[in-house]
Amino acid sequence: MNLAFTDKIPKELKAIGIIPARYASTRLPGKPLVDIGGKSMIQRVYEQVMKAGLESVIVATDDARILEHVIAFGGEAVMTSESHTNGTERCAEVVEKCVNKYAVAINIQGDEPFIHPEQIAQLKQLMGKEDCEIGTLIKKIETLEELNNPDAIKKVEVNEKGEAMCFSRSVIPYIQGVQQSEWLAHHTFYKHIGIYGFRTETLAELVKLKPTKNEMAESLEQLRWLDNGYTIHTVETVLESPSVDTEEDLVLVRDLAKGA
Repeated sequence: MNLAFTDKIPKELKAIGIIPARYASTRLPGKPLVDIGGKSMIQRVYEQVMKAGLESVIVATDDARILEHVIAFGGEAVMTSESHTNGTERCAEVVEKCVNKYAVAINIQGDEPFIHPEQIAQLKQLMGKEDCEIGTLIKKIETLEELNNPDAIKKVEVNEKGEAMCFSRSVIPYIQGVQQSEWLAHHTFYKHIGIYGFRTETLAELVKLKPTKNEMAESLEQLRWLDNGYTIHTVETVLESPSVDTEEDLVLVRDLAKGA
């Protein structure tokens, strides 16, 4: 374990890492169980998260095949309701079952087999701020290709205090009077890295909220929280790992596993 980052985590802040994992992926069915260099994707994610210095790591699934597989490789998993519409709701069920055991829950994507433990530790450290109820990571956009990709890159605009003002699949903000090819030279744009930290009492409140017009327009759940007056704190990371949504993505991470 790399103490260079784990020793910066607030010791009094008990945090659980939750990895939601569904079998019925539309584009890549059975995605958590696909083989990547001799290990399943969910095992690779789990092992990376275990390096981050959290008090507990649990896979939250709605499928017995995933549950049995996680237990077989020595991990911890729980069955959650099939009626959940997103990973946030799945995380909230796990937290409720833990009965006030943790102050913070970190929702970790289950399709990033090479996720960086440092990012998870960095997010837990952010959640140690007294006024931080929701936290997430952002990364500076470096290329026009990233800036103009509405599918893979979700943009986020932050204020001077590092609080998220808006999330969008479109480029925000619009730079008036400058050709778009020159925008990166005139403003710092950020992409959203989809890991969330929640104070557990806040998480319980969030899952009771109804979808909002902004959320439905962009299909971005975090807009529901902003629309209801919650503050999302951000911290900048320089790290990023590939996610697996398609067969092409799977080929890429399998190649990475060969070089690991």
